[in-house]
Amino acid sequence: MISALTHIARLARAGFVFAREGVFGVVDPSLVPPPGQLALKIARLIERRGAKSGPRLSRALERMGPAYLKLGQFLATRPDVVGVSMARDLEALQDRLPPFPQAEAEAVIAISLERSVAKAFVSFGPAVAAASIAQVHRGEIERNGARHAVAVKVLRPNVASRFRRDLSDFFFVAREAETYSAEARRLRLVEVINTMSRSVAMEMDLRLEAAALSEMAENTRGDPDFRVPTVDWDRTTHNVLTMEWIDGIALSDHARLEKAEVDLPNLGRKVIQSFLRHALRDGFFHADMHPGNLFLDEAGRLVAVDFGIMGRLGMKERRFLAEILLGFITRNYRRVAEVHFEAGYVPGHHSVENFAQALRAIGEPIHNRVAEEISMAKLLTLLLEVTGLFDMRTRPELILLQKTMVVVEGVARGFDPKLDIWKVADPVVREWIERNLGPIGRIQGAVSGAGDLARHLTGLPVIAARAVAVLEQIETMTRDGITLSPETIAAMGRSEGRKSRWRTIALWVIAAIFIGILIAIKQL
Repeated sequence: MISALTHIARLARAGFVFAREGVFGVVDPSLVPPPGQLALKIARLIERRGAKSGPRLSRALERMGPAYLKLGQFLATRPDVVGVSMARDLEALQDRLPPFPQAEAEAVIAISLERSVAKAFVSFGPAVAAASIAQVHRGEIERNGARHAVAVKVLRPNVASRFRRDLSDFFFVAREAETYSAEARRLRLVEVINTMSRSVAMEMDLRLEAAALSEMAENTRGDPDFRVPTVDWDRTTHNVLTMEWIDGIALSDHARLEKAEVDLPNLGRKVIQSFLRHALRDGFFHADMHPGNLFLDEAGRLVAVDFGIMGRLGMKERRFLAEILLGFITRNYRRVAEVHFEAGYVPGHHSVENFAQALRAIGEPIHNRVAEEISMAKLLTLLLEVTGLFDMRTRPELILLQKTMVVVEGVARGFDPKLDIWKVADPVVREWIERNLGPIGRIQGAVSGAGDLARHLTGLPVIAARAVAVLEQIETMTRDGITLSPETIAAMGRSEGRKSRWRTIALWVIAAIFIGILIAIKQL
């Protein structure tokens, strides 16, 4: 319980920073219970001047440090949790921090590679980019008598302990929210933080990012429009990632693209179709495809970098995605609704017809319009409203996919304002459906299903033995009842008493914090 007080103290500091940056000013007081309304009024009193302009939450998260920066980036992919408006605010969050000293970077490399920087690289320059988890240096290696430029990503020293501390605070908030809020349970806030925690853990092991690069390289080996940098495994460890240096034009540099006379509408098509192929064909996609992470090489191919955030889709989710996209393309809203029910995403007590009607309200306004006339933010808002109206539980992998699709379309629209995403997506979606849901796909599915059935049949004796044991236990419980010893009952009472006392203490601590804030106000 002392840890609960520690969480509250650290979260109080975060709350003060958020209040100073005007974050609570965007909260509608009418949606907050009376005690919360008083807290909002207090928070508004300590806003600093000028806090009402610009992205408030982004500023606050940047002040709070690396873990909060990463939380903001992650929540930008979860508009179902923070709302579309807040998610768009968080999209502008820049994960840029001052680089740590060159000597520290070289020390990390020397320890990780078990050799000095001079022996590992022909040259090793200063940091060219620095973020919350790692920073990137430009270096050179010698191979077959020739020099090759490489990008060297180095993990920040002691970053893991800072993340562990702040993540424990996030888990505390999520658990408390799910205890008292049905909406928090529907949004599965604990699972949201779990997903973020796993994502951060993978980002802090640079071997896993290298593995993601390697896997996508295999998946896209035959793609004419897309590739990824080559990994130098001899110079890659937990704390260091070395890969091919990309000299292409960043898709964020429109001036260079126009100077190079690049076919911009065709470039937009490549971005969308490449992403859809990765999601549908491979079930493995780059989930942070903003223009700064995409380059155009001399051969006209897209090159992606920064594989810290990746998305995966199983065959069930890929089929769901393909049929949903095709349903919207062909305006078959009944089929789109049926797919939701077949996948188990919408509870069976709802009406397929009513859900199809809600989907029609989303799909019809976007047909026969060019991309510049379609508000993807409004479309996303409607989708999220529908999922809540029909008790559809949050699917983190689908929300990540949905958010990435919005980002990808935004990138493509920057090159061709009149781009129609549905027409561009149509051939990729139909090709996947014909290959996987057509006659050949059904035969392959039947063969795979037969193999799965055979594996399950071999386990039937064990399953039967376990079933008999469970039935015997149930029979005993039914006959004799469930008996708790006096010691167990007493222990349960003591546990509940401790929880009640600590909840009371926590409330008094929060009250004391607010009194402290009031005192601070008088001193401002």
